Amino acid sequence: MASPAVFAPAPKPKIVLVHGAFAESASWNGVIAALARRGYRVTAAANPLRGVAGDAAYVDAVVRSTLGPVILVGHSYGGAVISGVAADNVKALVFVSAFAPKVGESVSDLISKYPAPAFSAALTHLPLSNGDVDLVVRQESFPAVMAPDVPLANARLMAAEQRPVSQRAFTEKASKAAWKAVPSWYVYGSKDRAIAPAAMAFMAKRAGARQVVVIPGGSHLALVSHPLDVAEVIEVAVDAA
Repeated sequence: MASPAVFAPAPKPKIVLVHGAFAESASWNGVIAALARRGYRVTAAANPLRGVAGDAAYVDAVVRSTLGPVILVGHSYGGAVISGVAADNVKALVFVSAFAPKVGESVSDLISKYPAPAFSAALTHLPLSNGDVDLVVRQESFPAVMAPDVPLANARLMAAEQRPVSQRAFTEKASKAAWKAVPSWYVYGSKDRAIAPAAMAFMAKRAGARQVVVIPGGSHLALVSHPLDVAEVIEVAVDAA
């Protein structure tokens, strides 16, 4: 009599995290720690912050090099980037305090539609020798605008470590909206001063997000101040994939 077939359980999807502007991969540290404790494979991609199409192409290459299904997570401008990824192994998108532009729409368009005055006032322009312009958040404004619920010492470190974003990244029109075909989840803070909460509620509804979680009192850097809440939303997306 033949032995019964033994089926190995399917591996959990890998989680790829994409940071936003004025940040770097370490902004995901708390979320990564929470997901790792639960047995997930996690990679925090280094977002180039040079332009939506080019940044999405880079993340797309990272995703395509990953065997098996991927849950793609984007914070802030990183949401515009993950919206442009075309890899067919992406099974879910999770937007964390993020932009989700439609085709032909830019981050600047969304900011204009739903102004965040404190954020706009905190930005400064850095002209580069090649003719490009970078944007940064003034260090003295960073804690109050980006991270009022993060311990001040940590917020000041993040202000000093922030990576500039090309102005082109904010004005470039999206050429793809992956959320039209891929299931999405959305989590953001109710006290976000960098992206108006009304803008995120609008984008989550437009994307048909399966779950929308609003963190009471959460800032734009809710992934730092409330990593467990963010990790839980990601885990829901993994389980549904």
